[in-house]
Amino acid sequence: MFPNRLNDTRSYDIARALLDGFNRHYRLFRATSAAAKARFEAGDWHGQQRAQRERIEFYDQRVTEAVTRLREEFAVDQLSMDSWQQAKLHYIGLLTDHPQPELAETFFNSVTSKLLHRSYFHNDFIFVRPAVSTEYIENDEPASTPTYRAYYPSPESLHATFERIVTNFQLARPFADLKRDVDCVVQALRRELLGVGFRARANFQVQVLSSLFYRNKGAYAVGKVINGFNELPFALPIVHDDAGRLTIDAALFGEDDLLLIFSYARAYFMVDMEVPSAYVQFLRSLMPRKPRAELYNAIGLQKHGKNLFYRDFLAHQRHSSDRFRIAPGIKGMVMLVFDLPSFPYVFKVIKDFYPPQKDTTREQIKGKYLLVKQ
Repeated sequence: MFPNRLNDTRSYDIARALLDGFNRHYRLFRATSAAAKARFEAGDWHGQQRAQRERIEFYDQRVTEAVTRLREEFAVDQLSMDSWQQAKLHYIGLLTDHPQPELAETFFNSVTSKLLHRSYFHNDFIFVRPAVSTEYIENDEPASTPTYRAYYPSPESLHATFERIVTNFQLARPFADLKRDVDCVVQALRRELLGVGFRARANFQVQVLSSLFYRNKGAYAVGKVINGFNELPFALPIVHDDAGRLTIDAALFGEDDLLLIFSYARAYFMVDMEVPSAYVQFLRSLMPRKPRAELYNAIGLQKHGKNLFYRDFLAHQRHSSDRFRIAPGIKGMVMLVFDLPSFPYVFKVIKDFYPPQKDTTREQIKGKYLLVKQ
């Protein structure tokens, strides 16, 4: 049960300190993501790779800073149960108009779970369930960039529209032949549209996310063509040619192509997002079979992705009667692998003992997992 009164003045200060820690994290996260555009334009591939690696560490660094601050300034290890509940209530109030409330809730969980005993890991003290809705969040600042831009072409003006879509990203490096590339994109799009018996409806439009998605040596424009009740997802990968000029490398259409781009086998994207939940909502309209957890992972917000995955797992357990089992297949010497038959994921636990033929240590195994993470 939550307290009837908010009577501990330290609780608000703790909530404020937690949100300050998250805001610092997202400010740094967004700055390095936004800088991906300049690195792409400069062809700084080593810098892009280094920034990807470093950005992964930002979250744990900010969590550690927040834990240290709470212990030093507020002696939180001696805080009462009632005060922790009040801190969560204050925190919810601070998130009312926040553009990233779902990420801030996850940050709260990450910090408090390092300070509280496991017996506190339920919704009275941490965000087992979300408290603030992410529906219809937009940045209302006059100079802010919208989540996506909408274009309303006629069938005859598709070329001009797609040329405008590309030039609106304001890439500093010149294209080798943008007219040629856009001609190819429009030809491919017309083939896709004619395949479904295209006739322009009153709402015929193209919606494109405002930020390019940067990864490795590519930048992806992601959007959809809407006509009546039909929506056609697309992605346009932009790369450097051998002469260092830009070119649109392909025109990818449909959910299956986009699922390949956003698959687990790929590195995280760098995307400049004021409202991440709006980006995820748009991406889900392109890939409805893709869980929200995996989309948050794909755009570099993997801690919140894990949070959503765990919520999905808890919901599945509430409605499932099957039991955990050792996963089918050859047993490993390093990991114990188990699953639920009705849940399409496996879980791994590092074993405490390895047979003599396996010359390794727990630290080496964790180091290899960290290498994969980075």
